[in-house]
Amino acid sequence: VQPSDVVMNPKQVFFSVLIFGAAGLLLFMYLQVWIEEQHTGRFEKKREQRVASGWGPINYLQPIPRIMTREKIQERITNQNLKSHVPKDPKDKRENLLNSQRPPRVLTEASHSQGESQALGRTTGSPRIQLIEKHPVTKTLFRKFSEMNWPMDTRPLNKSLVKDSKWKGIDATQEKRRSFLQEFCKKYGGVSRPQSHLFHVVSRIYVEDKHKILYCEVPKAGCSNWKRILMVLNGLAPSAHNISHDDVHYGKHLKKLDSFDLKGIYTRLNTYTKAVFVRDPMERLVSAFRDKFEHPNSYYHPVFGKAIIKKYRANACEEALNNGSGVKFKEFIHYLLDSHRPVGMDIHWEKVSKLCYPCLINYDFVGKFETLEDDANYFLQLIGAPKELKFPNFKDRHSSDKRTNAQVVRQYLKDLTRTERQLIYDFYYLDYLMFNYTTPFL
Repeated sequence: VQPSDVVMNPKQVFFSVLIFGAAGLLLFMYLQVWIEEQHTGRFEKKREQRVASGWGPINYLQPIPRIMTREKIQERITNQNLKSHVPKDPKDKRENLLNSQRPPRVLTEASHSQGESQALGRTTGSPRIQLIEKHPVTKTLFRKFSEMNWPMDTRPLNKSLVKDSKWKGIDATQEKRRSFLQEFCKKYGGVSRPQSHLFHVVSRIYVEDKHKILYCEVPKAGCSNWKRILMVLNGLAPSAHNISHDDVHYGKHLKKLDSFDLKGIYTRLNTYTKAVFVRDPMERLVSAFRDKFEHPNSYYHPVFGKAIIKKYRANACEEALNNGSGVKFKEFIHYLLDSHRPVGMDIHWEKVSKLCYPCLINYDFVGKFETLEDDANYFLQLIGAPKELKFPNFKDRHSSDKRTNAQVVRQYLKDLTRTERQLIYDFYYLDYLMFNYTTPFL
């Protein structure tokens, strides 16, 4: 029989095509898996190389000062039988009390304000720092910065421009605050590898070059009006009263310290007057909640509100899940205290110890929201501001609302259990100690 005489019937043709098609499909799937494995292997190898070279994801979350834990501080205070948290002898040597690993935090990061991120890898330093370190022009400067005595010693305030005797009481209070914070940090804090995280450490600090001021922004502690003052001092506006909220926060008129090179940062940290203004942590927390969740907000409701309601409210209605409005204070507290938050931290309720690093950067001036107007106007005298410039006392937004004070805080805390109130205090424990605030309503 000649090959040309062989004729396949339709059934044979069908099965032949089916078999070859199946074989082709299996071969295609195999090749696809093989290609993906090869690509993934190369990607992982490149990522490992990037991490090893310092170009991997940077973990800025670890706080620079290795502050003692709450239990260790209490134990030390008890053992020493101290009535305060400050050592009596100011000449005590600085102790590096912590060598233990810092606890990991599993949060998310957003560029607007969050200070913690999820699943970030560790590297030995920032890419920007490593580039500077390798550059021959700045090598000597980097070595000097690495050898700095962190935290830098507090310089005496220049009071030559203060002529009026009415500031004596405020000046005495200021000296006590500075001394308290400095001695607390000497007693209970130490630092490790500050140069690796320098640009993050100074990222909340605003610069005013004309009067040589560094101001660390603490939201809900008068920061909006402080930015107005800095804009006036910079010559960007004739009066603090004519600057809108949007110009203050979104105008990009003011420079931050992390925008300078290493030499610029080094010089300003050592020669400018550094100021931080703080507030009772519980009052600041309630103020932030009222501002962001009790008024319409196109950012905090959809980003934070929706996530909070979804996780912490049982049987939430569709409307609340869709728009994120109507978050209750108790739900907000559950989010704050949750080690697995559905959305990360925000500067408006972040701890001051992680915003301004007061045990790494020794601030020359420590103001408090509770005495904001007097402290701010005294500070303006110290830096030689124009005599007509006074710190504004108006509310930046929601002017019809009552200011958040101790009475308002009590109204919010009454819906919380004693355990929840204690946990909030524990969360802000370092801020309470550093700035000598009394125990809240527990």
